[in-house]
Amino acid sequence: MILFRNFFTTCCLVLLLIIAACSDTSSDDGPDTDPDGDVNVPEQNLKRAMELTDATVAAHFTGDGMAMARFYNPYTSARSDEKGSVWMYTAGIEAVNAILHGLKAQKDDGNSALYDANFSKYKDLLSNLYENADFYKGTFQLTSYTQTKSWSVYGVDRGGDKGSAQVDGIHNVYDDQMWFVREMIEAYKLTGEQKYLDKAEYLTEYVLDGWDCTLDANGAEIGGITWGPGYVTKHACSNGPMISPLVWLHEVYKGKADVITHRYIDATDKQTRLTEEVTKSDYYLDFAKKIYAWQKKALVRGEGVYDDFLGGCTPGGPETESVGGGTYRKGITCRDRVGPAYSYNSGSMLSGAADLYRVTTDNAYLEDAKKLSDDSFKYFAKLDQTKTGYYTYDIGGFSTWFNGVLMRAFVETAAHYATSGTYAESFQKNLDHGYDNFFYKGYLPTNLLVGWNRENSKNQAEGMFNFTYAAEYAVLARYQLEK
Repeated sequence: MILFRNFFTTCCLVLLLIIAACSDTSSDDGPDTDPDGDVNVPEQNLKRAMELTDATVAAHFTGDGMAMARFYNPYTSARSDEKGSVWMYTAGIEAVNAILHGLKAQKDDGNSALYDANFSKYKDLLSNLYENADFYKGTFQLTSYTQTKSWSVYGVDRGGDKGSAQVDGIHNVYDDQMWFVREMIEAYKLTGEQKYLDKAEYLTEYVLDGWDCTLDANGAEIGGITWGPGYVTKHACSNGPMISPLVWLHEVYKGKADVITHRYIDATDKQTRLTEEVTKSDYYLDFAKKIYAWQKKALVRGEGVYDDFLGGCTPGGPETESVGGGTYRKGITCRDRVGPAYSYNSGSMLSGAADLYRVTTDNAYLEDAKKLSDDSFKYFAKLDQTKTGYYTYDIGGFSTWFNGVLMRAFVETAAHYATSGTYAESFQKNLDHGYDNFFYKGYLPTNLLVGWNRENSKNQAEGMFNFTYAAEYAVLARYQLEK
C-alpha cells in the first residue's frame, strides 16, 4: 500500500511538471502574450511580418545581385525564370521599411529586446536592396515641357548589369519612380543616411519634370503627369502617389534655407520658359497641393473613389515644338475619365489628404479624408461575400498590392478620423484568418479567406504579394501599438 502511494505521488508530480512545462509561454514558438495572458497583437504582427519577409527574400532572390524571381511555389519549391519588375522589387523595400518602423515603435514602447535583435539585420537588408536596385537603372535623354536633360532612372525591367537597363520611351514610368521615392524618404527617416534622401530628391526632380506646366487659354497650368515620358495619358497612379512624399520632403526642409530651381512657363506670352530659385520647403508643399488638386478635379467618380486615368488626349503621342530657339514637349489636353477604380488610386489620395491636413491644418483636406475613407471602404470592401463576418477585397490582377496601399492609408488617416482605423481592422482580421489557417513555409495564399489551390502545381506565389502581407502586418503592428 505504501509503495502504491509513493508511486501515485511520483506520477502526480511528474504530471504537474509536464503541465507546467506545457503552459510556459515564454518560447518564441508560441503566441506572444502580455502579463495577463492575452495575445500581444503588435508584437505578434511584427514577428509575422519578419517571418513572411525572410521567407520571401530566401525564396525569390538569388546571387550577390539579388535577382528577384517573380514567382515561387512553396509546395513544389519551383522558382520562376521570369524576373520581377522594379515595382515588384520595390515591394521588398516597402516591407523592410515597414518592419524597421515597427521595430522602432516597439523600442519606444519599451520592447528594446526585439529592436536590438533585429534592427541591424533589416537595416543591412535595406541597404543591400537599395544597392542592387541599380540593376534596374539606366540613362537616357529626355525633352520635357521646360528643358532637355540626361537622366539616370529606374526602368521597368532588370538589366544584365548595374546601370544597363533600358529606360527610354515607354521603358520607364513615373509611378515606379514615385514608389521608389516614397521608400527612399522612409529609409532616410529610419536610418538618417544621406544617400536615401539624395536619391529621393533626384527622382523627385525627374518626376516633377513630367508635370504638364503648359498653359491653357486662361493662363492656368494644364497640369497632370503622364504615366511615363513615352505616354500621353495621365494616370491616377502617376500623380497621387507623389503627394505624400512631397509633404515629407517639405517637412525635411521646413525652416531651412535650402533652395531649388523651379521651372515654369511665362503666363504673359504662354511660351517663354523661365526659372526661379525657391525654398525647397515651399516648393515641395506647393507641388503636393497642385497634384492633389489636379487629381481631385480630374479623376474622382460618382461613388467618391478615383478612376484609373484620363484618356482621349491630344496629341495622340508625345510631340515636341520649337519655342524661342528651344525644343520642348507639347502640352496635352485629355478629356475622358477612364476606369476602373483601383483601390490604390483612392489609397494614395487618402494618404495625401491625411498628410496635407497634418502639415497645413486646412480642414478641407480633413473633410476630404473622412469622405474618401468612407467611400473607399463602401466601394472596395464587401461584407460576407466570401466568408461570413469577413470583408472581401478584390484580388484580381495586382489588386492584392493595391489593397495594401489602401490599408496603409486607412491607418495613416486613423489619427485624424478614428473610423478609418475600424476599416483597417478588416485587413487585420483577414490576415489573421489566412495565417491561422493557410500559412505554409513562410507564405500566405493570395486568397486569405479561401486558401491554396488543391493542385500543388498551381500554387505559384507572387513575391510582391507576400511582401505586401508582410508590410501590412508591420504597419498594423504600429497601429495596434499606438491606437
